[in-house]
Amino acid sequence: MRPPSSSLHQFHNTASMANHTVEMEFYLTLFSEDQEPQLAHGFLFLLIYLVALVGNLLIIVLVTVDHCLHTSMYFFLKNLSLLDACLVSVTVPNFIVSSFCHKSTISFPGCVSQVLLVTQFAGTELSILTAMSYDRYVAICHPLHYDVIMNRGLCVQMVAVSWFLGGIFGVLYSAGTFSLSFCGSRKLPQFFCDVPSLLNISCLKSHVIIDVSVVFGVIYALFCVVSIGFSYMYIFKTVTRIPSSQGRSRAFSTCTPHLIVVTTFFVTGVTAYLKPVPESPHPVDFLVSVLYSVMPLSFNPVIFSLRNKDLKASLWKILWKLCPKYYGGKQ
Repeated sequence: MRPPSSSLHQFHNTASMANHTVEMEFYLTLFSEDQEPQLAHGFLFLLIYLVALVGNLLIIVLVTVDHCLHTSMYFFLKNLSLLDACLVSVTVPNFIVSSFCHKSTISFPGCVSQVLLVTQFAGTELSILTAMSYDRYVAICHPLHYDVIMNRGLCVQMVAVSWFLGGIFGVLYSAGTFSLSFCGSRKLPQFFCDVPSLLNISCLKSHVIIDVSVVFGVIYALFCVVSIGFSYMYIFKTVTRIPSSQGRSRAFSTCTPHLIVVTTFFVTGVTAYLKPVPESPHPVDFLVSVLYSVMPLSFNPVIFSLRNKDLKASLWKILWKLCPKYYGGKQ
């Protein structure tokens, strides 16, 4: 039995719209319209990307190969470094290629992938940072029960839940964003695909699915902020009761890198997403984008390694094994 002609017509229209959507391209905004500055920006971001990638991969390798670092604190740090390496690899390489090729387009599947992965990795990182604050709370407030509470099984479960929650938000935001239709100019006022820029060029002014996703995202973020806040409230209360100044300093030193990373993560993210999306971005808008999407991922390895004697000792140990002639005196 043949379907009515109207149904066939509707089916062909739907299929053609789907094909048109898949073939659609978006236009990203480069930092300059001139080719020479674009090349300079490409080399600058290539340098930043290599620093971020090498720094995070180095922490992953050190924690993996050194049995002295097989503790819950470094297990979470390894996952955080993995997330940072993945997150910076989603957006920056595409910008580098665009700067070198003087081409600012990105395909529809590429844009979907960026929104999905950026949201997933950012959501997972927020949960990992919350788990790290709980780890520091147990280590300082309940040191005698630390190994029992923060056992391997609990740490793996916390990381698995973090990735699961990040994946849910990635699917929610990407599905909600790309269920909309885009009309007129498809130029995004951003150097990568993000949800606010895409909503700015959508045909519809009301975004019910995205609004619901944002509500869940805000609740999730508030839960993490409150959890981190309570952890550090008890940590500071416990540290102030430590009689020796050396003990207090040692306790604070284990928390300082995490506090800096958490503060940077929230301040840059809130600054970037609370400001309205500009029609024609100002250099300050690009600076804010870079500050929240690139620079923290490059500085996190430095922040965690700067005052961490265990990571430094592990690095010197590996260097001594690889090159005993040059590093034999630095064990």
